[in-house]
Amino acid sequence: MRKILILVCLLALSCSKSSPKPPTTPELLFPLKSSECTTGVTLGTTNTSEVELAWNASARTDLYEVKITNLNTNLTQTLSTTTTKQKVVLDKGVAYSWFVTAKNDEVSETTASEIWKFYNAGSQTTYPPFAAEIISPKSGQTVFKDTNNDVTLEWLAEDVDNDIANYKVYFGTTTPPSGLLATNAPNNTTVKVGVVINTVYYWKVVTTDAEGNASDSGVYQFKAR
Repeated sequence: MRKILILVCLLALSCSKSSPKPPTTPELLFPLKSSECTTGVTLGTTNTSEVELAWNASARTDLYEVKITNLNTNLTQTLSTTTTKQKVVLDKGVAYSWFVTAKNDEVSETTASEIWKFYNAGSQTTYPPFAAEIISPKSGQTVFKDTNNDVTLEWLAEDVDNDIANYKVYFGTTTPPSGLLATNAPNNTTVKVGVVINTVYYWKVVTTDAEGNASDSGVYQFKAR
């Protein structure tokens, strides 16, 4: 009987031990979202500067992985640190996106921060809008049309100067799409379009600001069902 009680106690103790938990989500601090970063330190006579990225500490984290992408070239730098700051060398006058992933040695599950964009200050006085981020449909997605045979296209736009003038949405069954579907006001980031089932469509958004600067989202595709 005593052996049984001991076994039961050991089982209870083993069950009471909580499983390791993944890290909590890191929160980005600097450079600010959709901003111009002016704190970079120029490196010699080059057109580059050293910028310090910063974020809030996340619980149960042993390592942070920082990914920062040059939005002109789509080249990504991946850096690792155990602190909540990371210096990185960036081209001046270029748009970047970045995010931080928190890792824990005890679990394989990781957590990632939001993705923020910023311009690394250069000689410019104005900047083009960031390329529109496609929300829906995602590229390669199969989408069900509504009762009116329509699909809603949706995107997100950000601009350092906060002077977006309009969005031009191009749409068609060939790539790149050449048909102008709509010209939307700055506060309108959706448009409905009629579709035919089992057809692949291509679309993109060109964002233009008050200075005439423009950015292209790139071409996305989806199939209607």
